[in-house]
Amino acid sequence: MIVAGIDVGAVATKAVILKDGKIIGSGVARTGFEQKESVDKALEEAIKEAGISRSDVERVGSTGAGSEVVDFANTQLSDVEASALGANSLFPQARTVVDVGGEESRGIKVNEKGKVVDFALNERCAAGAGTAVEALARALEVKTEEMSGLASKSTKDLEINAQCVIFMESEVVSLIHAKEAKPDIAKAIHDGIVTRIVSMIKRVGIEKEVALIGGTIHNGNLTGLLKEHLATDVLIPENPQTVGALGAAIYAAS
Repeated sequence: MIVAGIDVGAVATKAVILKDGKIIGSGVARTGFEQKESVDKALEEAIKEAGISRSDVERVGSTGAGSEVVDFANTQLSDVEASALGANSLFPQARTVVDVGGEESRGIKVNEKGKVVDFALNERCAAGAGTAVEALARALEVKTEEMSGLASKSTKDLEINAQCVIFMESEVVSLIHAKEAKPDIAKAIHDGIVTRIVSMIKRVGIEKEVALIGGTIHNGNLTGLLKEHLATDVLIPENPQTVGALGAAIYAAS
């Protein structure tokens, strides 16, 4: 059976194609104002990589904040459930899943079947998610993809204590005016975000093995700090951004 999973996130739309339970294609598109166009772009990219046609897809599962735009989906499940199911399929031994997305991060406790036992969200603000890095990169006048490398050059510890991106940006501006070095500010930004993520994870409990997923995991400096704070076995998939879409596909096939 060939199935597709589509995860319509606030920042990116992801698609995964499964054939008899194996990943044969994936695609990612920036989520724009026209979400259906983002869905079509991600799905077509996945289909092209899989070497199939759209008519070959027998079932479709959707998830994510904009999952309702996938009006041709056969099944739908929450992003928490999709992340848990996808992570469990890749790392069945992991009982804690950390999903660091664009506008929201999630700490999820799962059982051996990938079912959600408990979860916590940084629902008050995006200060513990990827858009915080993007917003604060603009304040530093650097590209988002440069933030990780910049932070790795830090030689001085600084603190950013605000609980909201808006106030974090105010602190960053103050540090810039104080003539602090950009690498040190970038490192402080990552430290602040990681502190919020770890605090959230502790609400559901940190098991021996933790799966890290979500597009923000591509930020090497942030991921390295997460590993240090978690102080346990950390598992990262080859494509952390598409794990939710994978979960949606698995659910559609069940």
